[in-house]
Amino acid sequence: MPVQTLPRTVVLATAVLLAATACGGPSSPAADGGVEKVTVWVMKDSVTDSFLTRFRAGFEAEHKDIDLDIQIQEWDGIGEKVTAALASKDAPDVIEVGNTQVAQYAASGGVRDLSDKVTELKGADWLPGLAEPGKVDGKQYGVPWYAANRVVIYHKDLFAAAGVTAPPKTQAEWLAVTAKLNRGRTQGIYLPGQNWFTLSGFVWEEGGDLAVQDGTAWKGALDTPQALAGMDFYRRLQSLGKGPKDADEAKPPQAEVFAKGDVAQIIAVPGGAKIVEEINPALKGKLGFFPVPGKSADRPGAVFTGGSDLLVPEASTHPEAAYRVVAALAGEKWQTDMARTMSYVPNRTSLARVIQNDAGTAAMAAGAAQGRATPNSPQWAAVEATNPIKQYMTAVLTGGDPATAAASASRSITKTLGS
Repeated sequence: MPVQTLPRTVVLATAVLLAATACGGPSSPAADGGVEKVTVWVMKDSVTDSFLTRFRAGFEAEHKDIDLDIQIQEWDGIGEKVTAALASKDAPDVIEVGNTQVAQYAASGGVRDLSDKVTELKGADWLPGLAEPGKVDGKQYGVPWYAANRVVIYHKDLFAAAGVTAPPKTQAEWLAVTAKLNRGRTQGIYLPGQNWFTLSGFVWEEGGDLAVQDGTAWKGALDTPQALAGMDFYRRLQSLGKGPKDADEAKPPQAEVFAKGDVAQIIAVPGGAKIVEEINPALKGKLGFFPVPGKSADRPGAVFTGGSDLLVPEASTHPEAAYRVVAALAGEKWQTDMARTMSYVPNRTSLARVIQNDAGTAAMAAGAAQGRATPNSPQWAAVEATNPIKQYMTAVLTGGDPATAAASASRSITKTLGS
């Protein structure tokens, strides 16, 4: 998903969505002809300057024939800029993109197919929520870089006061615990009615989807029994608090609501806890984390995974050197460094061990193993622009017939995806 839809600078837990600045220009060999200059576009605030400094120094020490020109880009307007670069003859050599933007760019025909590198990159171990959107029509265009997903952040004191000694492991337990917490002045959970990323996870957990591919066409799927079951669980959970039925988590900012101290749980990226503690320092040390529960206790529930993939444009002047950069960034050494620096989830499930000492990131990594992404259609961004899913959710939560509202939303999605 384009990461503007998910707070991705997890350390700060702010939604980052910025815009492209100066164009990278063509990569070219150095004047002596012995060193290849590889241009890399990295999005602003994806990683720290210190990480990039370490990576550049370490990579160039191991690859004497490559000189890295790392250029920081803004998210605002990046779609147009990347599309233009892919169609040009002066594209950068490596580009970071939101994981669900890959299909849009691959449709342009300007992205190199890296399918023959998947085994070498240990692709069998990649997080599904990053790997799947990077694969279009059976070809792997995007190489997973990092991930972030939502967890449940809870108020330890309120759990203890209600006699809840351990986080719930299943959806049924979660409902029971939340109902127990939802007493007096305490909200069991603050869940706004239009948090459609959270709904997506519930739909996937039931075996449904937001949209499905029918041959070469896409159609909305919110009206399937599985998707309706996911919405019904959302309705039951949302009722155990005072979240608005006609707004998302930004209106009002849910961190501000949680910081008042009378909410037992919110669903957010782990870094959201830092914002809560900044607003109300009295809550420092009182917040805990657990993965979004699933239907059974043997694994967490499905969640939306946001993050970034790495692309190599067809117009890259140095495609082999570009691949070496991608392989390094996606490899264990720099994945470990980045995960610990940024509190991100590494791109491989087996690397979750490297962040187990951070409770929030460990919970996020556990959920990431069940991560999914939005439908892999080049037109999905247009669906989000009008977002009939939000309208559907509000209709159900305010008493509308779920089947009727779901059918209407599905028709809208189908129409947009077919345009």
